[in-house]
Amino acid sequence: MPIVGGLDIHRKQITFDYLDTATGEVRRGQIAPADRAHLRAWLARFAGRDDTAFARGRKRHAKTDRTDSRHLRVLLEQGRLPECWIPPAQILECRALLEAYHDLRREHTAWIERIHAVFFHQGAPRLGEGALRTDRGLAALRQAAAVHLSPAGQLQVATALDMLAATEARMEVLRQQLLHAARHLAGARALQARLYGVGPLAGLAMTCWLGGAGRFSSSRKAVRFAGLDVTVYSSDGKRSPGHLSRQGPEILRWVAYEAGKTHGRASAPGHDYYAAVKDRADGKIAALSQARRLIRQACHILAELGDDALTAT
Repeated sequence: MPIVGGLDIHRKQITFDYLDTATGEVRRGQIAPADRAHLRAWLARFAGRDDTAFARGRKRHAKTDRTDSRHLRVLLEQGRLPECWIPPAQILECRALLEAYHDLRREHTAWIERIHAVFFHQGAPRLGEGALRTDRGLAALRQAAAVHLSPAGQLQVATALDMLAATEARMEVLRQQLLHAARHLAGARALQARLYGVGPLAGLAMTCWLGGAGRFSSSRKAVRFAGLDVTVYSSDGKRSPGHLSRQGPEILRWVAYEAGKTHGRASAPGHDYYAAVKDRADGKIAALSQARRLIRQACHILAELGDDALTAT
């Protein structure tokens, strides 16, 4: 291992600390700006030498970037850091599309909530559940806004409706791209076929974040990676136990939770487990428990496929 080092990555710069084991020389510095072109140019100095993967150590934050990168280098030199798994380019592209789609869904929900809030604050009649789902419902909403809302309230609602229309149009474009990717990705197809409640988007997301040969040594680690494990304590000792860690990809937690909710149907194969947890706690806890089961099952299925799960056909 001729070169061992640590990289502390920020938006504006990358602080590095590496040791040349052949000469014993230690070098420190920064790479700015922190983009791929400058990092690639910096890495050119190590051309022809053995590569070493960098990963983040335990959750102990050093005081400065320089000591943090040195800490990573020391851990790497001691063999205490795991290798970093880098997904193929097409998987990175699918991840980016999924994250963009999730962001748009969140914005879509926020604008809907804003419309309901305007009606509530101005004392207008409560909107029905399907007021924004059909052309007839939208026409009735505009009429209600003209009758019951002030000019400012009408402007708020009109703005929200325009933003919803633009968001829905973009979401539909992304959705078609994601459905196409899910149809051609082996892992996504396998998950859809073998897991109840896992549709194209959920299968694609699980494959993109959980797939790959040797990705996880156990399904329990996959649950932890998804942020669905329950924390026991926090570093400051003040947070009560029982909360989700919420670490890792938010999109993965979202699709797993939505898939878990489908097991509330009486026809679902996991309904008995879902119902038992719901009777003991509530529906949300039951869906989260089922989501953990789905993540574990997906991890086993993808492990069977190995790198073939990431193969596009």
